[in-house]
Amino acid sequence: MIPNEKTMINLQSTFKISFRALRVNKMRSALTILGIVIGVTAVIAMLAVGAGARREIARHISSMGSNLLIVLPGATTAGGVRMGSGTQTTLSLSDADAIQKECSSVSDVAPIFSGVAQVVYGHQNWSTGVIGSFPNILTVRDWPLDSGRPFTQQDVKNATKVCLVGQTVVENLFGSIDPLGKIIRINKIPFTIIGVLSRKGQSTMGQDQDDTIYVPVTTAQKKLFGTAFPGMLRVIMVKAKSSEDLPLAESQINELLRQRHHIGRDRESDFTVRNLTQIMETAEQSTRVMTLLLGAIASVSLLVGGIGIMNIMLVSVTERTREIGIRMAVGAKTWDIRLQFIIESLTLSLVGGIMGIIIGISGSKILSVLAGWTTIITPFSVLLAFGFSGFVGIFFGFYPAYKASLLNPIDALRYE
Repeated sequence: MIPNEKTMINLQSTFKISFRALRVNKMRSALTILGIVIGVTAVIAMLAVGAGARREIARHISSMGSNLLIVLPGATTAGGVRMGSGTQTTLSLSDADAIQKECSSVSDVAPIFSGVAQVVYGHQNWSTGVIGSFPNILTVRDWPLDSGRPFTQQDVKNATKVCLVGQTVVENLFGSIDPLGKIIRINKIPFTIIGVLSRKGQSTMGQDQDDTIYVPVTTAQKKLFGTAFPGMLRVIMVKAKSSEDLPLAESQINELLRQRHHIGRDRESDFTVRNLTQIMETAEQSTRVMTLLLGAIASVSLLVGGIGIMNIMLVSVTERTREIGIRMAVGAKTWDIRLQFIIESLTLSLVGGIMGIIIGISGSKILSVLAGWTTIITPFSVLLAFGFSGFVGIFFGFYPAYKASLLNPIDALRYE
């Protein structure tokens, strides 16, 4: 018999002995497997919840728009007390036009002049936010229309009384009626609805983004809210050409506006530029840490299951001391004894891992339905849980196997 055939026969014999030993103690094996099942299930479920949370946060933040910079007016000082950003009127339509024309890294600019107004249609009324802007506000916010058309630059030039309405406004004023072409009264002024915005959902701050109306910025300034400083704005939203261009766009805007506002080198800017992408990255980093923390906590269950495997295998070595002595007496080598117990512990761990994967995936889907949480099961989380369960089986099974292989055959045969 050639060596390879002999080795294969020895391996087959070792596997048979290992599986037979596990079948003899079915209840003990099942309870040992249960610890691994719970650990793998917990790892998969926790990683699925964490990944779902990351996607939800990313979705809420991206609903604001991609590659966005927000330019806010400066702060006023009264009696030595400095107010917050936006309390000073320092931004104008000409600033927005200059940013669009002179900043090479900027793709779109949308000035904002907003307020709150009472809106009436028939016998229904609703208080909502009204935002005056340019037509490209829809591009800047990545906000398509559900129906109708956007207002045009000609509407801005003529301060036309037309508007785009959000889904929440439609639901509260019109119900199931098609709002296109209908006339509503905003602060008692008639406006024609020319478009309906698609649904956006809540912002990261929990605000309903669909509870809004868009009108031409000049209409908001001249006919709705008025302003003591003609052409002045509350916010300028800027969309960079790409995420890589954001730092350059921020630098160009700062330099341009300081120059336009005649701000000296040593003086503080009368405006603030905020990068919304940095907010997104911070939120994603937080959820990433949360996911790792959940996975680490769940992994403790696997370690506990591994300790259970080691405990059972040590008991098994003690119970089968005579069997080990007999095998050694008939020619079994040290490695054969080690392999036998490693196979037993690995089998327990992998069977528990497979059952844990099935229960973990099913549990995540049930959790998503019952609790309304978004859960995402990735191949990485499944492979991680299964691979870790296999590692636990080998790691915690090695010491009992090593201890069994060191037994003296004569002493083992005498063991009662």
